[in-house]
Amino acid sequence: MSKRTGQISLVLISVLFTSYQSIFSHEAFFTFDFFLFTSIAWFVGWQFDKSRYFAEKARASEKSHKLLLESLPVSVLIHKDFEILYANSAAVAELSASDKGALIGRSLLDFIEMDYMGRLQERYQYIKSEKQLLNNIEYKIKRFDGTTRFFEVSSLYVDFEGKEAILSIGTDISDKKEEQEKLLQKSEKLALLGQMAAGIAHEIRNPLTSIKGFVQLFKSNSQKDEYFDIVLSELDRINGIVGEFLVLAKPTADIFEKQDLTKLINEVILLSSTQSILNNVEIAVENNLRAPMIHCEKNQLKQVFLNVIKNAIEAMPGGGELNIKVLKKTSNTISIQFIDQGVGISEDRISSLGEPFYTTKEKGTGLGLMICYKIIENHSGRLIVESKVGEGTKIEIELPYEGDSLHSERDQNGNILFI
Repeated sequence: MSKRTGQISLVLISVLFTSYQSIFSHEAFFTFDFFLFTSIAWFVGWQFDKSRYFAEKARASEKSHKLLLESLPVSVLIHKDFEILYANSAAVAELSASDKGALIGRSLLDFIEMDYMGRLQERYQYIKSEKQLLNNIEYKIKRFDGTTRFFEVSSLYVDFEGKEAILSIGTDISDKKEEQEKLLQKSEKLALLGQMAAGIAHEIRNPLTSIKGFVQLFKSNSQKDEYFDIVLSELDRINGIVGEFLVLAKPTADIFEKQDLTKLINEVILLSSTQSILNNVEIAVENNLRAPMIHCEKNQLKQVFLNVIKNAIEAMPGGGELNIKVLKKTSNTISIQFIDQGVGISEDRISSLGEPFYTTKEKGTGLGLMICYKIIENHSGRLIVESKVGEGTKIEIELPYEGDSLHSERDQNGNILFI
């Protein structure tokens, strides 16, 4: 403690006051009062200099701590009761704020996504009560520019400018999470590829076994005409399996255009009419919209509708009615519902629909419905299956709605019936 200005000043005041009394009051200079007050002045001055020294030292330490926090490449926020008291330059940049003033005084809750709010409040109470370091908690953060990022945050209890506060250090892990997600998806794709390969091998082996047996019969000169039919049928079956697989595996150049959903459904029903008549199935369409327009790849969507109608007809071996309803679900979503009166699907099997080689048919591969799911997903839509055993099945396809065409030649008075 090199500076003793407070001590010297108070002692000097005591000396000057005693000198004044001695000159004007003719009192002795070195009295008991002089020594008492000078001693008190010396002690009080010493304490004053000591407290000022430690205050300066604390300010210097706080300044060096702030310089240290500023130099860190990670985001640092100091907050009390969720109010931000300090933010370093990295935090300003990471939160896309204009400057520190945009952060200081704001509530920390303004930057936390709703799903993570409970986690923050729970951890906050823990730090306040335990006053221990809390490591690597993940939060989803909202930034000033409207984007969101994932941060891994460590927090501890500190003293800041004479207040008890919480210091939080955050590291942006968004890119790391994205990489992990890509690796996970790659792993899932590899697992799916293995599953599909095993399924294809199993599906193709069955008809090949039949073909092999009949070829052996041909070799023994005991062939019959029906054997040739069976061999050709089994070869067609192999070709169909490979064809469905190629639809999934082969990337295609999709051309999305605005299409009239009514016309698409009419074309699909016309293509399915022969099968529906042979199976005694009546197809009825209920659509009160004026030429509803959707943004789609026409042929792919027709493939989905054909597959769904085909499945519905096959689910009604004794005949029945297939109702197709077109309606607005929301202002920007249209729903196409296919409701049959078939045998239905048990609830525990619905969740497995769309998986490769999972099927409710005796000779199905499950790839057809899987392709449907993929096509609808590529159209930013949803495919929903509801079913009850013995009552029937409803397949609902939700797609983005582009509005109604102003030029429609279709009669809008009532429902349309197709057989």
